[in-house]
Amino acid sequence: MHAPHRIVTGLVVLGLLTSPLTLTGRAASPAVERALSQFLAAASTADAAAAAEAAVKAGATFDDALAAVTRGRTYPAEVPRGLVRLTHRVGSVDYPYTLEVPQTYDPAKRYQVRVQLHGGVGRPEAAPRNGIGALAGAEQIYVLPTAWSAAEWWTDGQLENLRGILDRVKRTYNVDENRVVMSGVSDGGTGTYYFSMRDTTPFAAFLPLNGAVAVLRNQSLKRDGDLFPNNFTNKPFFIVNGGRDPLYPTSLVEPYIEQMVRGGVTVTYLPQPDAVHNTAWWPQVKDTYERFVTAHPRAPHPDRLSWESDLTAGTGRAHWLVIDTLGPPRPEAVRLPDVNDIASAPEANFGIRADGTTVTAVSAGSNAASFGLLPGDVITKIGERVIPPPVDVVDLLSINDPGSALVLTIRRDGALRELRGTYAPATAPRITSTFTHRGPSARVDAVRTGNTVALTTRRVGRLTLLVSPDAFDLSQPITVTADGRQLFSGRVTPSVATLLKWAARDNDRTMLYAAEVPLVIE
Repeated sequence: MHAPHRIVTGLVVLGLLTSPLTLTGRAASPAVERALSQFLAAASTADAAAAAEAAVKAGATFDDALAAVTRGRTYPAEVPRGLVRLTHRVGSVDYPYTLEVPQTYDPAKRYQVRVQLHGGVGRPEAAPRNGIGALAGAEQIYVLPTAWSAAEWWTDGQLENLRGILDRVKRTYNVDENRVVMSGVSDGGTGTYYFSMRDTTPFAAFLPLNGAVAVLRNQSLKRDGDLFPNNFTNKPFFIVNGGRDPLYPTSLVEPYIEQMVRGGVTVTYLPQPDAVHNTAWWPQVKDTYERFVTAHPRAPHPDRLSWESDLTAGTGRAHWLVIDTLGPPRPEAVRLPDVNDIASAPEANFGIRADGTTVTAVSAGSNAASFGLLPGDVITKIGERVIPPPVDVVDLLSINDPGSALVLTIRRDGALRELRGTYAPATAPRITSTFTHRGPSARVDAVRTGNTVALTTRRVGRLTLLVSPDAFDLSQPITVTADGRQLFSGRVTPSVATLLKWAARDNDRTMLYAAEVPLVIE
C-alpha cells in the first residue's frame, strides 16, 4: 500500500554528519580534510566547485580526493519525508516541483528515483503536483516537476530546471545514481522523448506512456533546440500506448517505434489495444514496468556512445564524451547510420539531403560532391529555374535527365556563386528525415575497447574525452583515433582538479574522471 503523505513546504540541504574523513590510510592535513569535507557537504554545484579549488590549493592528492568522492557524503536521517513541495529558480522563473519520499527512508540505503512528467502542459499557470498517486510503483523517491504554457517540457528552461532539481535531490537524499529514470504520461511522455535526445547522461532509461514522438515534429510547437533521434540509441525505452487513444493511438506511434527498433534502439513496447488516453492499464503493467527498471541500470561509462547536438543549452555531452565546438561543413567520409533517416524505394540519388532549398548533408564521392556542394549551401536556382524556399530541391533535381549539363546557383556565406557539372545521379534509396534541422550540428560515434577509443565524427571541431579510472587502465597508454586518423596516444596523469571539477558538476559517486583528453578534429 502507498504510504500516507506528510506535506513539507521547505527543504534544507543538510551537511555531513560530523565524522572524520577516511582517506588513503594516512593522516591528511587539516586543510585538506576540511576542504574535502566541505566539498562533500556542499549544498550546490557552485559551493562544491569552491570547495574543490580549496582542496587543490591545500595540496590534496588524487588518491585522497578519489577516496573521498567515491565514499561520498554521509546522509543525515532527519530529512523531509512524504510530500515535499519545493521551487527551483532558473533565471527569473520559479519552477515548482514536488518530491515524494518514502516515510521509511533510510539514509544508509541507496534509492531508485523516478522523474515523472505530467500531461496537459498547455495550462496557463504552474500547478504543483499532489504526489505520484495511482502510478506508484516500487519503493523509491519520486521527482514531480511542473510544466505550463510558458515553460513546456521541450524548452531549454526545463532542461536546466531538471538538472538543478536532480542535483538538489542527490545532495539531500541517498540516491542510487545508476537507477534514475525518466517517465511521463501524455505530454509528459512526449517530453520524455525530448529529454532523451537532449540530456541522456543522468538517466538509466526512458519510459514514455501515452506520448508520441510525432508531436515534437509540429512546427508550431514552442520547442527549443534541434532533435536527433539517433541519440535514442544510448538508453533503453519502455513504451506504452493505447489502441483507442483519440490523441496518440498505436497506429500513429508504431511507425516511429518500428523505426527506433530498426535503428538499434532497445525498446520494450506494451501496446494496450483497447486503451484510451488514460492509464487505467497501470495495475496490469506496473510489475513489468518495475522489472524493466530493475533490469536496466545505467552504465556510467558505456563502451559505446552515439551523440549529436546543436550545442545549445549545454547539450554537447553524453557521459564521457563532450562535443566542445562545431567544425566546418564537409562531405561525409562515412555515412553514419541514423535513426532520423527514413529510406524510401531506390531512385535517382544526387547525393544530398536537404531541408527545402538548404543542403543539410553531402555524401562523399557522390554526384553532388563532384559539383562542390557543401552542407549549409542554399540552392537558389537550377539552371534558369528559380527555387522558392519551401520547395524540396531534391524533388526538382530529379526531373533533370541523367547526363545533362547542370548549373546550380547557390548562396554560401552570404554570396552567390555558380557550380557546374554533369547530372549523373546514382540509383539508391532516397533518404528523408523525421526531424529537419534549423541549424548545424555535430555528431560523434565512439567505441571504447580497453584503452583504445575509435571515433567517427561529423562536423566536429573540438571535443573532450573524460577518462575514468573505472573504465581505463591509467598505468597504460590510451590511444584515440578519429575518422581513421590517430589523434592521441600516451598515458594520462590523474588530476585532482579534473576529478573534483567533474565531481562537483555531476554529484555522482559512480561517474568520476581522472583526466581530460582534448582533441581537435577539424
